[in-house]
Amino acid sequence: MRRKSSKAKRLKHAVLLGLTLLNVPLAAQATVKNIVLVHGAFTDGSGWRAVISRLQHKGYHVTAVQNPLTSLQDDVKATEAVIARQQGPVLLVGHSWGGVVVADAGNDSRVRGMVFLSALVPDSNESAAGLLQRLHAPMTEMRPDKHGMIWLDNAQQFGEMLAGDVPGARVRELAAVQQPVAASAFTDKVTRAAWKSKPTWYLLTTQDRALPPRVQSDMAAHIGARVQRLASSHLSLVSHPEQVAAFIDRAARTLPSS
Repeated sequence: MRRKSSKAKRLKHAVLLGLTLLNVPLAAQATVKNIVLVHGAFTDGSGWRAVISRLQHKGYHVTAVQNPLTSLQDDVKATEAVIARQQGPVLLVGHSWGGVVVADAGNDSRVRGMVFLSALVPDSNESAAGLLQRLHAPMTEMRPDKHGMIWLDNAQQFGEMLAGDVPGARVRELAAVQQPVAASAFTDKVTRAAWKSKPTWYLLTTQDRALPPRVQSDMAAHIGARVQRLASSHLSLVSHPEQVAAFIDRAARTLPSS
């Protein structure tokens, strides 16, 4: 019996070692299994595809919100609808304008923490435009059309502003599916900033031409986030999906389940 027990233990250890060497997903160690991704302006949920596949491989249940980008309130409602469908606690992730949405929608009791990727993170009763004004980085060169929508559908401009490290063919795809944003959304105010009561992480992109690294650094410090720097354009989720997924994974593993 002792020989069998010893043999079984050795077999168990060998299996565990094999799983580690094979890099089998170990997301079961994370207490938060649901990750909700919130895209920014001029993009849609499909921009997360490379990050989604990597997080799914790690064992997470991942959902990407499709924001209408018609107002902050509309985007918050779209995000809250997705959060409501999750079974268990949630890690909420926002990119760019999506950070404004996350700052408000993150008040949902299911949300355990928030990750911001080169994101705008306003305070309570503050708008994105007000935030940028406070940080001495006012919005410029963004003119709405006659319907009040701001577009960035010129592939060259899209690449220069958002995706300087993304291959040209992929930039053209992103520009083709980009979503315009209502100019008025940038003056909509966050009601109560969720980051004041929940843990936060911030991925700061150092080669960002859309949101200056200095501004990102000021926001991250203001909200008390755990910060990681990445040499990336604004669209790190497209150009560096491996690093972005790893950053989100580390945040999820740190969070309590309740």
